[in-house]
Amino acid sequence: VQLQAFGGGAVQPGGSLRLSCAGSGTIFSVMGWYRQAPGKQRELVATITSGSITNFGDSAKGRFTISRDDAKNTVYLQMNGLKPEDTAVYYCSMMEKYSARTYWGQGTQVTVSS
Repeated sequence: VQLQAFGGGAVQPGGSLRLSCAGSGTIFSVMGWYRQAPGKQRELVATITSGSITNFGDSAKGRFTISRDDAKNTVYLQMNGLKPEDTAVYYCSMMEKYSARTYWGQGTQVTVSS
């Protein structure tokens, strides 16, 4: 099982980025994104179930959108209205459907700065 994330980078405040994460090797139920800023604990950004039920962390509500393409085993995170406090390493996470084991991607850096 492997997860590979794409789409991080540097953007100015108010800008947008789209992250994607492709999973392989199994079937996944819940997919999601977490982030970790320097000196802080990893926190929830957003998750989406196989039934497309979404859950967002407080910092993401109203600004970020999560979606998935099960044909591609891929989860997307559209981030709009980015703020400097969104700067972090973003990790994708996928739960295997039958074992409920959670797998993590390698992390992608998002930097919001003027």
